[in-house]
Amino acid sequence: MIRSYFGLSLDPFSLDRLSLLPHQQEVFEILKVHCQQGGLCLLMGEPGTGKSVIKEALKQDASKRFVIVTVARTLHTYTNTLKILCDAFALEFSGTHFSCERRLIEQALSLYRSSRMLVIIIDDAHLLEIQTLRRLRLLLEDFPKNHNLILAGQSELLSNMALKVNEDIKSRITYSVTLRKLIPDDMHAFILAELDKAGLGHNTFTEEALSLIVRSADGILRRARNLCLSCLLEAVRDRVKTIDLPIVNRVLIQPHWRLTHELDQL
Repeated sequence: MIRSYFGLSLDPFSLDRLSLLPHQQEVFEILKVHCQQGGLCLLMGEPGTGKSVIKEALKQDASKRFVIVTVARTLHTYTNTLKILCDAFALEFSGTHFSCERRLIEQALSLYRSSRMLVIIIDDAHLLEIQTLRRLRLLLEDFPKNHNLILAGQSELLSNMALKVNEDIKSRITYSVTLRKLIPDDMHAFILAELDKAGLGHNTFTEEALSLIVRSADGILRRARNLCLSCLLEAVRDRVKTIDLPIVNRVLIQPHWRLTHELDQL
């Protein structure tokens, strides 16, 4: 609808075309080094700060030397996690845990012998049961040492590992980073860059409207994207090509935005 009304060939703020910001690019480059060397990496941050963008960049950048496996359903038991890993490696899931683990280890060794490196990314890892994570850690002990496990989640992931009982996991961390919120100037630049990619002029948003969007996003990329898209949809409904303060305020009056704003003021 937005693309048709504004005469665009590309969808604005498309997740398929989000490029890495400078601080995300730095994290991406460090993770690539650890993928070659092997280790345990923690990628943390509030929802919407760009963890998924970095994860997708790693998957898209993977060369023939890398095998990248993503586990996104982290609320499962260890049995179902093994099933997901077997499915990702195109292995049959049957028999006992031991037999499945053995097939996974053999596949990892086979990749190693062919000079390929293994990267396992667990998304929303803060939701993963610590006992499941411990069993995965024991399984990965038998993998070739050049494999890299990346745990992506919210900051409580590190808090859980700080407990004395989880020292065996924390002591194996080779790199950790927390993605911070964007400062207003960087958020402003991000929005304008996304308009450029879609072929929309900077005057699509008035200065006042853009400033309000930046303040309301509070440094969270996902909020900025959703707010801009909602405003563009309102512009389509009004049959206008410029988004001003009344349109942004009409979006912000919606209950989920009002609640977010109220919580941010606490």
